[in-house]
Amino acid sequence: MALTQAPAPPVREPRNGRTPTNRRAALMRRRENVAGYTFLSPWLLGFMFITAVPMFYSLYLSFTDNELFGDSNWIGFENYKKIFTNDPHFWHAVQVTLIYALVAVPLKLAAALGVALLLRRERRGIGLFRALFYLPSLLGGSVAIAILWQAMFSRNGAFNSFLGLFGIEGKAWVNDPDWALSSIILLGMWQFGAPMVIFLAGLKQVPPELYEAAAVDGATRWNSFWHVTLPALSPVIFFNLVLETIHGFQGFTSAYVVSGGTGGPTDSTLMYTLYLYIKGFTEFKMAYASAMAWVFLIAVGALTVLLFSTGKFWVHYGDGGDK
Repeated sequence: MALTQAPAPPVREPRNGRTPTNRRAALMRRRENVAGYTFLSPWLLGFMFITAVPMFYSLYLSFTDNELFGDSNWIGFENYKKIFTNDPHFWHAVQVTLIYALVAVPLKLAAALGVALLLRRERRGIGLFRALFYLPSLLGGSVAIAILWQAMFSRNGAFNSFLGLFGIEGKAWVNDPDWALSSIILLGMWQFGAPMVIFLAGLKQVPPELYEAAAVDGATRWNSFWHVTLPALSPVIFFNLVLETIHGFQGFTSAYVVSGGTGGPTDSTLMYTLYLYIKGFTEFKMAYASAMAWVFLIAVGALTVLLFSTGKFWVHYGDGGDK
């Protein structure tokens, strides 16, 4: 009698289409997502309540006539219209800010690149010198340094004492309308430590073979700098240029301290952010200040887009492609 094999029991498919392994993997992913969002929650809450909500509230205020302690009435684009057509101080602040940014930023980047070239080679004690040159970037934006700078360029300050050694009579530089902005520009240039460190990192990435090939071709140091260092360093230059340009337009502390919060003498240091502060927190015209802030945001954003659009003509990347 032949033995017949009993049929195997049918395999039940999971109702939701998931095997136990898939369910465990999904559970692990869910736990990882919960942990990730838990760790991100302080930043997300801070961004929402400290940045996003105030930002959009300021956008609302810019279309009102809010005076900080009064009621808000919707007036549409009247604040923006007044900014561009009936506020000469606004255009003067734009002019002062443009002069500051167009002069201080190139000088700052040139000083940073020059010092980086001097400090790029490893020598004994080179770390100490790099730290000392970086130190102004840590202190330069503080109120204490701005006060020290104001005292140093006053009539009886250290700078005039130095000029006196050569028989040159100084002046109260920070109180002279023709020189007050120049002293602030000099302070901005002095804070070249941060871009210097970035330039140092970029210089270490330039292949030594390029300099060896240039030397074989008889290139001088200047030719090597112009045809090897600058093209290889162009992405780093572009990065520093974008950051420092944005930072230059945001200048506030030095102008506030040197002028005593007024933009003087005779509005020679009335930078845009300082004028915005005066409108919002001195005259309490928060709606007008909010409109100025949004104009500033759009202008800086447009300038950043312009810089990125010009980068493809002079920024060279290591893979041979330009962006």
